[in-house]
Amino acid sequence: MKAELAAEWITKRYGDRTVLTGVSLTIARGEIHAVLGPSGSGKTTLLRIMNLLEAPDEGTVRLDGEEIQVARAAEPLDGMRYAARLRMAMVFQKPVAFRRTVVENAALGLEIRGRPRAEIVERVSAVLQELGLARLANAPARRLSAGEQQRLAFARAAVLGVDFLLLDEFTANLDPRNVDVLERAARAYAREHGGGVLLVTHDLFQARRVADRVSLLSEGRLVESAPKTEFFESPKDPRTRGFLAGELAL
Repeated sequence: MKAELAAEWITKRYGDRTVLTGVSLTIARGEIHAVLGPSGSGKTTLLRIMNLLEAPDEGTVRLDGEEIQVARAAEPLDGMRYAARLRMAMVFQKPVAFRRTVVENAALGLEIRGRPRAEIVERVSAVLQELGLARLANAPARRLSAGEQQRLAFARAAVLGVDFLLLDEFTANLDPRNVDVLERAARAYAREHGGGVLLVTHDLFQARRVADRVSLLSEGRLVESAPKTEFFESPKDPRTRGFLAGELAL
């Protein structure tokens, strides 16, 4: 069976507000799946649920077909949840840089996992080189520019070699050079390393550039999901056509 991370019929409420209603979505290893939608459509909430950071009120998260019961806030991770979390990583819209050097930041996850020192050095060196951060390896991470810090956040996730990488508006407000570096790294993660990438973005052009499959969320519901060419060139739902025409505000 092809490795997959799937959300099935996910519903999420915050008090009286329903953020997601019956949403189903799948990421397969080796593909980039972009999720588009207006602000407030539930994109980030879906990403957090699939990353097991939040529990849905209804529905299921499955990894390779096996149901993963997402822990509630006060519940500890059991063996299955912990093993599932080790197979995925998330890059948030706003990067976090710890009070360490660039190379120490990038190595942190591998150190926590107890990987051998030689392996850590090899992996971190390769990823920093790929992301254009090798020359800054010994610089304090918090002195980097915003774009460099976001590249470092991506490096810290990518170096883990997880099966699924979840990206939340990971190039928002960055200059074209940093956008290009990060998009190329995301494509390489899927194409060369065989990872599955779920990309939440409001940028139609980014979805066209990097995605294999595209889905549209609107008002917490999945409107349409299709291979990229079909989604952009022959959308079936009138709401998708409206969104692509700019009639559904971002």
